[in-house]
Amino acid sequence: MEIDAVASWFASLDGRQPEKCPKKVNRTDRPVSTTEPRTGRWGWQDRLLLAGALVLPLLFGLAYYFLPLGRQPVPVKLDASRFDPSTIPFTSRSLAPSLTGDPRITHVRFCDLDQDGLMDVLVCDAFAHRVLWIRQGPSNRWEERVVGTERSVLAPGHAEAIDLDRDGDLDILVAGLGSLWPTDDAVGSVAWLENVDNQRFVPHLLLQDLRRVTDVQAADFDNDRDLDLVVAEFGYHRGSIFWMENLGEGRFRDRLLMAVPGTVHVPVADWDGDGDPDFAAVVTQNEEEVWGFENLGGGQFQRRLLASTINFDFGGVGLVRCDLDLDGRPDMLWVAGDNYELLSHHPQPSHGCVWLRNEGNWNFSSRRLVTFGGTYGAAVGDLDGNGLPDVVLVSMFNNWRDRQAASIIWLQNAGGGRFVPWQISSHPIQLATVDCADVDGDGRAEFVVGGAHITKPNEPLAHLLLWRAEGGPTTTGAGR
Repeated sequence: MEIDAVASWFASLDGRQPEKCPKKVNRTDRPVSTTEPRTGRWGWQDRLLLAGALVLPLLFGLAYYFLPLGRQPVPVKLDASRFDPSTIPFTSRSLAPSLTGDPRITHVRFCDLDQDGLMDVLVCDAFAHRVLWIRQGPSNRWEERVVGTERSVLAPGHAEAIDLDRDGDLDILVAGLGSLWPTDDAVGSVAWLENVDNQRFVPHLLLQDLRRVTDVQAADFDNDRDLDLVVAEFGYHRGSIFWMENLGEGRFRDRLLMAVPGTVHVPVADWDGDGDPDFAAVVTQNEEEVWGFENLGGGQFQRRLLASTINFDFGGVGLVRCDLDLDGRPDMLWVAGDNYELLSHHPQPSHGCVWLRNEGNWNFSSRRLVTFGGTYGAAVGDLDGNGLPDVVLVSMFNNWRDRQAASIIWLQNAGGGRFVPWQISSHPIQLATVDCADVDGDGRAEFVVGGAHITKPNEPLAHLLLWRAEGGPTTTGAGR
């Protein structure tokens, strides 16, 4: 009956009545072809196909050899990025001398977590699967504390201090990568480390079974007086950007905004100056793009493409909110220096830092501030105390075979939109993250860096270093 049904369906396509399919067909019962048998001679079509199969590969090979594209490979920039040494000396000290093993620090953030008037540091240690609180005590003493419990968040990738439950103390929002290595497995998470008494932090998984999560930020997007979340689900081949509506009592409802892999950061700001929080997103996997998400109210967003490039080697790694020209409109630093998709990790001409200047009405002009091989982290602060915001950049993939290759530089804001690059240090190498704040209250920003050892070379490395300026300002210089 099944064969009859299939025959009926096919026959109905051209209006014919189906023929009853015989129950059994013997080989000897099949009709014999009455056409003339082949003689074994080749026709002109056969000869043409054979000639093409033999000749075309030869022609392609000759063309590849003799054409310039085949003989001259595309040049790759292998020179290390080096700059004139900073005329302001910087000194460093370790903030976590007890950390051992390969450094895999994925994020650092200054904050006054216990609100005692002294700046502390939040650290995401993906190697040990923990979030650290490096607490500053009196007389510039620092102590390490594990926030929550060991492995409460697998491979934490980003941490922010925020009073999520509005009870007056600072909690911690954590983006859980789950794995440092490329995967589309559901290993990511969004975690809330609830501050109980400035001593204990109780972990709550707000959302799990996600692909790798690289960022989570909080704001009252729907104007209902509680904090909602926006999440960057990086993933690998698949990912998304979504916001999480706060329903109260630690419950959230997630709402998809964009299905795209490779989102690294989602900084929140009032980008259009209309009084409500918007956010931006940097997408780096299949495309190299910066998107703006305008808050329309009522949980609705309109997305806008703000900047993009078709350069595969651009290597976007981050997006930092700032106001470099102090005009009151929030700008962005678009950071580029990723090389993980390449077999050989080396500097590229596209690596460095691009200033996306807010011109108003969702228009952003772009201007490259510096080319710096393997740039992986950026932070903004007044390092020289002249009242203008400077920029600190750290490198993950400079040409470390050159012992003078820069690992840390700063771009001094000389006013009038001019930024002068200075080299602070050539070690430690393989630095992945940086943040700035005025730690000691002297009017000049210090900065903290975190290392992430993934590939060779294996030294000199460091987990966590605090850097501070020791001299006065300078106004001239040039990179080389």
